[in-house]
Amino acid sequence: MDTRRQIAAEKKRLNSHNCAQAILHTYADVAGIGADEAMSIAGAFGGGMGNMEGTCGALVGAGLVLGLANKDRVKSMRQMRQVMAKFQERNCATQCKLLKGVGTRVVLRECPDCVADAAEFLEEQLEGGGV
Repeated sequence: MDTRRQIAAEKKRLNSHNCAQAILHTYADVAGIGADEAMSIAGAFGGGMGNMEGTCGALVGAGLVLGLANKDRVKSMRQMRQVMAKFQERNCATQCKLLKGVGTRVVLRECPDCVADAAEFLEEQLEGGGV
């Protein structure tokens, strides 16, 4: 059986979801929302925050899951810092355009792999954080 991480990455690989949607939709039950609601909430984060100018959409999706699941701002922020730090360590960037090689022509990580990484680090926080 596929893991959530694999399911989320496949949603992006098939281009049926943007990166944020792939994460939030896959973890909608954890976030306490429906699948359609997840798609709508994360719909504006294709190409990351600000259309490639900001944070990777997969990370945005992970943050949305943490906030909705925890309902605790301090806990969510602490966990998100951990997700971001691990993602940065593995991929050398958290900004969409840097990951995609815009301006540098060096792709650091493909979108489905970013989604898989964000899901992995999200799951670590969900399992370790008592959510």
